[in-house]
Amino acid sequence: MLKRIKQIVAVVTLGVVLALPGVSSVQAQNIQDSLCSGAELSTTATDCATSTADAGSSVNDLIADVINIFSLVVGVVSVIMIIYGGFRYITSGGESNSVSSAKNTILYAIIGLVIVALAQFIVRFVLGRVTDAT
Repeated sequence: MLKRIKQIVAVVTLGVVLALPGVSSVQAQNIQDSLCSGAELSTTATDCATSTADAGSSVNDLIADVINIFSLVVGVVSVIMIIYGGFRYITSGGESNSVSSAKNTILYAIIGLVIVALAQFIVRFVLGRVTDAT
């Protein structure tokens, strides 16, 4: 029974991780389209064309986008691992090996979240410095 639950959780997790970038890119495109079509904002057609062209051509924007997507995926996986570790902790039944394994899973997932957050700060700092220097 526990093996079946693990399989279901793994399939659902994989589905969410694979579907999440597609959903977020569709929403981002919808936001960009509504902004460029004049959704109660004072933007002109040339502003939209210029901002779209600049965003796609900049290496800094590409690096930032890749880091953001990577951070999103790692963040989602870390949260899922925290939930999984909590489930393992609850179902350990007081067995010391299972409890320590579950605690390690939670600890490593939290460390992963902290590293991803720090990586975001570092990348934004470095890209800001590089952009200001040029």
